[in-house]
Amino acid sequence: MLEVRNLVKRLPDGRVLLDGLNFRVERGEFVALIGASGAGKSLTMRAIVGLTSVSEGEVVFTGETGKVYRPTATSAKELRRARRNIGCIFQGCNLVRRLSVLDNVMIGRLGRIHPLRSWFYGFTDQEAREAMESLDRVGMADFAARVTGSLSGGEMQRVAIARAIYQHPLFYLADEPIAALDPKNTEITMRLLQPLACENPILGAFHQPDVVSRFCTRAIALRKGRIIYDGSPHLSSQQLAAIYGDGGAHPADMQPALVGS
Repeated sequence: MLEVRNLVKRLPDGRVLLDGLNFRVERGEFVALIGASGAGKSLTMRAIVGLTSVSEGEVVFTGETGKVYRPTATSAKELRRARRNIGCIFQGCNLVRRLSVLDNVMIGRLGRIHPLRSWFYGFTDQEAREAMESLDRVGMADFAARVTGSLSGGEMQRVAIARAIYQHPLFYLADEPIAALDPKNTEITMRLLQPLACENPILGAFHQPDVVSRFCTRAIALRKGRIIYDGSPHLSSQQLAAIYGDGGAHPADMQPALVGS
């Protein structure tokens, strides 16, 4: 379970970018963060994974054994411990293009092994087999020996998903994973992500309400750093107008699912 508690991001000049966000994502949920550009989606994702500091509040996630992780903690050790358990899938894939597909997947587990082993011995045969299993889950096992830079954008995104799976994370963060993909690869990517939520919760940032309505279990809408909607992913045209600021619609029109009015 992922829980965001009163998350605030304030600039030195007093401007508030995130204004008291509160929500949780449970196992079995595929939750979409939606909203216009600049609403705070990517900033929220960066705060959750500890890539940006927060002014107030905290992010907590809990594993099945009851262990608690806090990526917003000030301790570097606690941050590293938390990040090992977050499977991140980014718009740009963040793969090393000169390495093989298999090597890119195995990189996902570097945080779980001692640096000396990674420098002098590398990964075990069992770990390589598990990486191949992750590639097989996304239909990329036949590409394991290929240089990653030779792949298409859709293929690289599937490798990035395999890398996240290989981490055995406690939850997944997907920051605009389909933003640069064509409709065919968008469909493939979402069909790969959707069943992962049955294993661990997924929080993703998306710009495509139609895709969200088809694949996600819930939508959280941000506007000017505040949550204005938290509910069904099947949004009406009036609700979408309120979220994206079109046609003069106001967030109050979104009742009864309005949050924080």
